[in-house]
Amino acid sequence: MQTQHSPTRIRISWPAGHLTATLDSTPTTQALVKALPFTSTAQTWGEEVYFDTSVSVSRETDARQVVEPGTVAFWTDGDALALPYGPTPISRGDECRLASPCNVLGRLDGDPRLLATVRAGDPIRVEVINGQD
Repeated sequence: MQTQHSPTRIRISWPAGHLTATLDSTPTTQALVKALPFTSTAQTWGEEVYFDTSVSVSRETDARQVVEPGTVAFWTDGDALALPYGPTPISRGDECRLASPCNVLGRLDGDPRLLATVRAGDPIRVEVINGQD
């Protein structure tokens, strides 16, 4: 059993690769972890990958629309994880601007540009990493 303070690590896998992420202890993270593992279908929006989680949560008070590349965000309007790695169609300049304010869950551990290998329609699997990688 994890303590409240230890960060949760997840693995996000798709046909061409995988990344791990470290998630902060937030209400959204806790709801997401309860639903893991799951497989979803990737969608892309500019330089962002997102996919349905079947988890429904409220927008948190610190939700943000502009985030750093590699942020693990939860799009409450679409019950989806959003993984930006570069500009989206509504970005100004090279910022990562999400479709609407999202709950920030944590950060990808590796190079977020690996997400460029995800294609719309790819199966995406998300699972908790227990202990050592």
